[in-house]
Amino acid sequence: MCRQVFGFRLAMIALATPTALVNANDGLPTRLVGAAVVVTFMTSYVLFRDWERFGPLLLRHPSLLAADTLFGALLLIAAGPDSTLAYVSVCTPLLAGLVYGWRGAAVFASLQALLLLLIHAAQENPAPGITESALLPGLCVIAGAVGSSLRNLMLRFGAATQALTTVQARLAVTEAVSAERARLAREMHDSVAKTLHGVALAADGLTGSAGADRMDPALIRQQAELVARSARRAAAESRELLADLRRESDPAQATDVLVELAARTRDFSARTGLPAVYRPTGAHAVPPVPPAVARQLLTIASEAMENAHRHAHPTRVDVSAGVHGDLLRISVYDDGRGLPPGTTLEQLRRAGHFGLVGMVERAASVGARIRIGRGGHPQGTEVRLELPLAALTTPTA
Repeated sequence: MCRQVFGFRLAMIALATPTALVNANDGLPTRLVGAAVVVTFMTSYVLFRDWERFGPLLLRHPSLLAADTLFGALLLIAAGPDSTLAYVSVCTPLLAGLVYGWRGAAVFASLQALLLLLIHAAQENPAPGITESALLPGLCVIAGAVGSSLRNLMLRFGAATQALTTVQARLAVTEAVSAERARLAREMHDSVAKTLHGVALAADGLTGSAGADRMDPALIRQQAELVARSARRAAAESRELLADLRRESDPAQATDVLVELAARTRDFSARTGLPAVYRPTGAHAVPPVPPAVARQLLTIASEAMENAHRHAHPTRVDVSAGVHGDLLRISVYDDGRGLPPGTTLEQLRRAGHFGLVGMVERAASVGARIRIGRGGHPQGTEVRLELPLAALTTPTA
């Protein structure tokens, strides 16, 4: 919005500059008007082109906008309040309302209106009625109010967007937990239930062998060992699944992602022989992460290390994790050959390389954002995962 205001200023200054130079007296007044034109035009152009870079400077120093207003007043004196340049004066309170709020809008609208009234009064042939002389000052007041209102609307829209993002992240975490419970239920059915069914069949066979007229001790021993082995396997599977369920239902059993990530990094380095170093980052402690979410995050990090070892031929892998602002950030960087230029997920999917595709899908399942590329490094590949901390908290009623 501020960039559009400066674009309008550029157009009005370009249209009104010839009139301002013609009306200025020869000598020093012409040079002053020319300097004011150059300064005002270049300031507007710089802010129009690089608002993200120079806008914060204007936000921190309202005196810069006041100086710009005075330069604009010099042009307005030379061109006259009836010229096209008069519409540039309306931009100042509008911009002040957008950048500084209603207080800034009130100050700059009052300043601009006062300058316009003084310029009208200093004319050789001023407007005969108060309506004509008060038209532009009134527009300045209205523009300031409009700018302040637009600022409030945009701030509310930004807050609503952030709240929506937080809700979406929480919903994604809830869906991930539900999906993990469904997975555990499937594994219970496919592993423990089938193992117990095998135990029942083996026990039936043992009963039949024991009730036969001629018992075979070797066969009975074999069937008994099968029953015992199957029962032990079913018990181990049950303990593992029940432990996962207990950790997910008890918040106190949440996972310390940093400890797990450091352990996996050490295991990866010991197993592959590739130097891999883990370091914590950020100034704040990482909150406990639900096991279902932690499993996805750790799987992504492990897959990134494995991909680097298998495909990139790096000399080292750097793993880091920590809280940055309101995000939990995990980074896995290798100094290998990197991805081919122009690689897309669709190309990887068609080629049957589902590692990166699966990482993206896992990140989306928990409401995280993932970036795969060189990042800020001159070579290699960085997998950066960012999860909003709001997704890890449960809102209170």
